[in-house]
Amino acid sequence: MLTVNKLLPRGQGLAGPLLQRAASVELDWDVRQKSRFAATDSQGRALAVFLPHGQAVRGGDVLVAEDGSLIRVQAAKQKVLHITACAEHGSTFDLMRAAYHLGNRHVPIELQPDHLKIEPDHVLADMLRAMHMTVVEAELPFEPEGGAYGGHVTHDGHSHHHHGHGHHHEHGH
Repeated sequence: MLTVNKLLPRGQGLAGPLLQRAASVELDWDVRQKSRFAATDSQGRALAVFLPHGQAVRGGDVLVAEDGSLIRVQAAKQKVLHITACAEHGSTFDLMRAAYHLGNRHVPIELQPDHLKIEPDHVLADMLRAMHMTVVEAELPFEPEGGAYGGHVTHDGHSHHHHGHGHHHEHGH
């Protein structure tokens, strides 16, 4: 069993050819949000992953094993609710409103410009449909937001931390 205790976000600093030759592992969100888990990579090797507490693994990250081998992480397809504004009379504001209500319930949510994704929940699906949202069950990769205090992952996959960034949020416009 290979022990893994290092993660390179999005494979930072690694050359493309190295990443192309690397093994891969496909993991759903339930596994990727844990700091300790077992998995099997594309080469059939058993992995024992031990990351710092609270460190989530994202699709596109690279795990580094104790022997120096690299394992690319892919977000596995899993059951999700794909949420869009009603095509006939909805707007992007409706989508924003839905995200607000889901956020108030502390639901892990993937935010995209034209849709939201959450893990299946029939109560939330009913709430969203009552808000005139289109809710469809699907099998898709799931990359929820990282949270306001631990930095967040943007649409381009980069993490941004804003503590101590040295400017005020009051702007004169």
